[in-house]
Amino acid sequence: MAPVPTPTLVTGATAAAEAGVSAATVRKWVQLGRLTAAGRQGRAHLFRLEDVFAAERAARGLPVRR
Repeated sequence: MAPVPTPTLVTGATAAAEAGVSAATVRKWVQLGRLTAAGRQGRAHLFRLEDVFAAERAARGLPVRR
């Protein structure tokens, strides 16, 4: 049986860089409920990259890929 891949968790700053937006935009997505933190590392929220990309596509009005 193949191992189940673990999701990649990144900080808000890294999430913003990967999505091509500002860190303030990632914080706004959280405030609006479009993105939810998957964990914490100290005071920093951690996000799943696939959730970040889904929020970015939704914000741009692009179809969600499955």
